[in-house]
Amino acid sequence: MFQSLIDVILPVFLVIGSGYAVTRAGYFNETHIAGLMRFTQGFAIPCLLFRAIAHIDIAASFDPRLLAAFYAGAGLCFCVGLFGARLLFKRDWEDCVVIGFACLFSNSILLGLPITERAFGPEALTGNYAIIAFHAPFCYGLGVTVMEVVRARGKSPATFAGSVLRAMFQNVLIIGIVLGFVFNIFAIPIPAIAEDALGLIIRAALPCALFALGGVLVQYRPEGDLRAIGFVCAISLVLHPGLVWTFGTALALPQDLFRSAIMNSSMAPGFNAYIFANMYGRAKRVAASSVLMATGASIFTVWFWLIALGAR
Repeated sequence: MFQSLIDVILPVFLVIGSGYAVTRAGYFNETHIAGLMRFTQGFAIPCLLFRAIAHIDIAASFDPRLLAAFYAGAGLCFCVGLFGARLLFKRDWEDCVVIGFACLFSNSILLGLPITERAFGPEALTGNYAIIAFHAPFCYGLGVTVMEVVRARGKSPATFAGSVLRAMFQNVLIIGIVLGFVFNIFAIPIPAIAEDALGLIIRAALPCALFALGGVLVQYRPEGDLRAIGFVCAISLVLHPGLVWTFGTALALPQDLFRSAIMNSSMAPGFNAYIFANMYGRAKRVAASSVLMATGASIFTVWFWLIALGAR
């Protein structure tokens, strides 16, 4: 059990920690980290998602039970975060939407992919990619829609719909996913030279993104709003995987897909939680601090879920 912490989890967090340490020491500055994050989030990871979905076996991978178990849990966590922030912390509705989004958006790419691969092997990532294919569209679709409803105040339906669609399709991750589906569904071959080039880019994607994540976290210091931050961490790291475990068991989800669902749902809030908060200028401190604190705490909570999966 202790070996799983050493072999699976710590190498991933050592890469994050090294990014944090060298940035904290001043060897890398915010400009360097911003450039690295822009490369990974804006180019390398969309390439990774494009190629993975272009080659995935859609019929075998997109099990409705997997998507139902994962996204039912995610949607409920959004509702708990939204209404909990309103009832427990008396935040205004726009802040509540951001807090709900932070509870919803698990870090399925930067943490979910490498930890699942190290724990169960590359062949276990099929379910991860199926979840990731819908992750940004579902989360941004839900978050942006609810935020625009809260902010509507007299907007026409056409303006409202345009706001939602613009926010979603300006996201390069969604563009990479959509292009992957186009190539897959229409059986468009990727030239061998392009495949080789994509392979080189993709090999750099996750290590660079993890390192950059560590550098980004230097900018965020937990301050104030500690009850709200702890609330987000508890929902993300405990409630979400607990709900997915319950739904996956009830739906008799196959073991490999069950593992992917639990691993993805047990990850800390992704950096997109802060991006969403920054888009609307609301609850930015809660979102940023939740990413930082939950990422650190997930060393131990992910270990717990790995042990639970091993005992299942």
